[in-house]
Amino acid sequence: MSTFLITGGAGFIGSNLVHYALAHTADRLVIVDKLTYAGSLLNLEGAVGTPRVVFVKADIADEAAIARVFEEHRPDAVLNLAAETHVDRSIDSPRPFIDTNIVGTLVLLEAARKFRTGRFLHVSTDEVYGTLGPEGLFSEDTPYAPNSPYAASKASADHLVRAYFHTFKLPVLITNCSNNYGPRQFPEKLIPLMVLNALDGRPLPIYGDGANVRDWLHVDDHCAGLLLVLAKGRVGEKYNIGGGNERTNLQVVDAICDALDALRPQEQGRRTLKTFVPDRPGHDRRYAIDATKIRRELGWEPRHRFEDGLRETARWYLEHRDWCEGVQKGRYDRGRLGLGS
Repeated sequence: MSTFLITGGAGFIGSNLVHYALAHTADRLVIVDKLTYAGSLLNLEGAVGTPRVVFVKADIADEAAIARVFEEHRPDAVLNLAAETHVDRSIDSPRPFIDTNIVGTLVLLEAARKFRTGRFLHVSTDEVYGTLGPEGLFSEDTPYAPNSPYAASKASADHLVRAYFHTFKLPVLITNCSNNYGPRQFPEKLIPLMVLNALDGRPLPIYGDGANVRDWLHVDDHCAGLLLVLAKGRVGEKYNIGGGNERTNLQVVDAICDALDALRPQEQGRRTLKTFVPDRPGHDRRYAIDATKIRRELGWEPRHRFEDGLRETARWYLEHRDWCEGVQKGRYDRGRLGLGS
């Protein structure tokens, strides 16, 4: 049995990875999370307290705290999912993104080097590549061109990870994923925000003309890809993970409204709640992932068709209103726009 250190394990993707790993591996999991507004122990119900899981509240940028984690638990591998991720927040206040996404990654790399940890998987984003026109896909060879403070911080971290492989021979891997969706996503991102607003009869704010395109990836498909890359990926390589589900923001919102109308019918359809608002600065027009490499080399395939996964996701938020209230309590202003990446 191996010991995996999962940073950011109380966040959206991290907590889903914890639950997925518990269901699909026999490994021991050490979870590190700072428990900021977007991380909650509610996401880890049923995991923390079990024999295979240890939880440590710590900031990955805290060198002393991270050294203690490595000293005590001696992880065989690191999966770094800890990050500030919300683009709007990075525009309002870039500094936390630098501290966590860059400095925190550096602290983890140094600890992994000092304690001779095995594989180090750094989980990144397609936003490091910038924006696409109406054609084309991001490949692993696409030059980096980040357009927001968030994307720039993640790009910087990616470069650090790559440098530690070439300079120190640390056995690193990097994944760059498209937009994730699924349960336990904090309600500042597009899909959970729209679901909850629609259920409450609130306006559904859509940036600009709503034609910005994202490639959507179910979080469970992402988790499967991460464990596959960790186990079988070529050290020093990067792998793009995308769902092949390009949709405009407007199409996503319409699909959410239709799913909720089917699950909880009301006299007036929820599409009438759509409200167009001024676009945000530097809003990338289109992202789309070429996942050929992970498919060809590792045999990964997404299992979730977007429309089906979206209906399941809408149903999850509908059936877990207590979770929604719990993670937002005292820490989030629903009136603030949070329209995804």
